[in-house]
Amino acid sequence: MAYVISDDCTACGTCIDECPVEAISEGDIYKIDPDVCTDCGACADVCPVEAISPA
Repeated sequence: MAYVISDDCTACGTCIDECPVEAISEGDIYKIDPDVCTDCGACADVCPVEAISPA
C-alpha cells in the first residue's frame, strides 16, 4: 500500500530527499506515485506537518 500526501502539505521538500525510489513529485502539493512507492515510510517520518500517511 503506497503512502499519500494530504492537502496539509506545505511543499517544503523535506520528503523528496528521503524517498529512496524517487516516487515523490513536486507541485503546489507534492504527490506520491503509487506504482513506484515501496511503502517504506521514510517520507512520513520526516514530514514536519504530518501530511503523509498510508493510503
